[in-house]
Amino acid sequence: MSEATITDLYEVTMAMSYLREGMTGPATFSLFVRDLPPDRGFLVAAGLESGLDFLADYRVGPEDVADFAAVLHRPAEDLRPLLGLAFDGEVRAVPEGRVVHAGEPLLEVTAPLPVAQLVETYLLNRLSHQTAIASKAVRCVLAAAGHPVVDFSLRRTHGPEAGFHAARLGGVVGFAGTSNVAAARAEGLPAVGTMAHSFVEAFDSEEAAFRAFARAHPGPVTLLVDTYDTESGVRVAARVLRDLDGGARGPGSAVRLDSGDLALLAGRARDILDAAGLADVGIVVSGGLDEFAVDDLVRSGAPIDVYAVGTRVGVSADAPYLDSAYKMVAYAGRPVMKLSPAKVTAPGPKQVFRRAGRPDVIGVADEDPAPYGRPVLETVMRDGRRTGGRATLAECRQRLRADLADLPHPARRIRAPAAQRPLVSERLAALEEEVRGRIVRELDAVAAWAGPPGPATYPTTIR
Repeated sequence: MSEATITDLYEVTMAMSYLREGMTGPATFSLFVRDLPPDRGFLVAAGLESGLDFLADYRVGPEDVADFAAVLHRPAEDLRPLLGLAFDGEVRAVPEGRVVHAGEPLLEVTAPLPVAQLVETYLLNRLSHQTAIASKAVRCVLAAAGHPVVDFSLRRTHGPEAGFHAARLGGVVGFAGTSNVAAARAEGLPAVGTMAHSFVEAFDSEEAAFRAFARAHPGPVTLLVDTYDTESGVRVAARVLRDLDGGARGPGSAVRLDSGDLALLAGRARDILDAAGLADVGIVVSGGLDEFAVDDLVRSGAPIDVYAVGTRVGVSADAPYLDSAYKMVAYAGRPVMKLSPAKVTAPGPKQVFRRAGRPDVIGVADEDPAPYGRPVLETVMRDGRRTGGRATLAECRQRLRADLADLPHPARRIRAPAAQRPLVSERLAALEEEVRGRIVRELDAVAAWAGPPGPATYPTTIR
């Protein structure tokens, strides 16, 4: 079994029908998000790199054919037309780390129709999940207003792979580190962590626990101070930290607060540390934080140095999914579109044009960008092969910083952000009207052939 079987069954049944009918011409599918979730003024494109890895290796082998046949309860011979299908098409996409808006393609695939259909489920899964997480995580960075943010999400993400993605995407949006050892090692991220309450409970006293921890690590060290009573824990930590020599203590040593009124406790902890001559010891907070909590703490003026975010960010708790779609926009040179109520799609391959200080423009892929700005989608795969190397986290961060700098302030607000809607170019609007008119005429012809019409079941007006 390979990743080729990570697909919905109807992708297989459609591909079989296409092959039977000889429909193997080039098809273009567009992957986009229809509408942004509440409390999102923009999205951050993510998931492309793992999607391209999948496409580069995509091939339907004998075991995959056997698996498809088994779930369909058909002889393997019936599914043999799928054998050897591989992705040899083109991908145009928004590079990871770039800001995107509702309706804008994150990715467009052009490949023989059966193959372009079979890869739909995997690509939607990868890009939808990772874009949702990246879009949540970047809001934490914005809320922290320059203070470091670190990822503590692994233990409650929806599986280890999702935890790896959350850590990597934290790196994309500018997190200062992750507790995830595997992700830190694989992606070159700083590994961060302290201790659990169980460590403190295992010793006879907090002081014994803190001193044992300090003896085991050359420093700097971060001590968890809220196992019993937070203010008492800070005083004990201050006594232990003060006894360490400068190299073991820091700079970089800290106390961590994980519960209670974090703003109030951070203020009291700061007073205790400063009175002990430990002005260089920082304060880390954790415990159910997301961008809303971080924003409140920053606005309160609490003397917090580092924000550790976990579950709510790792699963994008307030917006755990995106209204994403992967829709055919052209087949064999013919632009196509849906007219379903509330799910109308624009026809033809597209491009997004961006110019600072203006709304994005969605246009036809081959139109002149001069009137609208620079193209956002890039050709990242041709003939089934990458056109360049993998994007580094530093490159992704640089793209994001540039896009955020040009994003209107209302879109970057943590609460009640105002999303910017892209415009549509004149050529795309004309193409939509042309294709819609063609479909309506075909439907009218069918209705006339069938006899007196009943209630209208399709749109008859241009949006």
